[in-house]
Amino acid sequence: MIKLRLKRFGKKKEASFRIVACNSTSRRDGRPLEELGFYNPRTKETRLDTEALRNRLTQGAQPTNVVRTLLEKGGLLEKKVRPSIAIGKAKLAQKEKAAKLENDKKDNNETKNNESE
Repeated sequence: MIKLRLKRFGKKKEASFRIVACNSTSRRDGRPLEELGFYNPRTKETRLDTEALRNRLTQGAQPTNVVRTLLEKGGLLEKKVRPSIAIGKAKLAQKEKAAKLENDKKDNNETKNNESE
């Protein structure tokens, strides 16, 4: 299977990455089938070879999570709501709702205490 993933290069503590197409069994920094772009996380610079990327995606290449987000930002893939993100947002909304109900109960109790005095 062909994977679209990042290949690390650059100095120590100053990593940059190339977006490459390679076999899923090959090493991270092994010889790629094709170089498709560049990503620098320090400056957020991204360069994509859109034609070659579209070609690889139509052939069935699977992007890794990081490459998928870069392609979504570049407009090559539709933004897909991942289950883990959706679950996290649902839990957050549920916690906010529970906290709001708890605050409302406290306010109601305080007003009842004030009225009885």
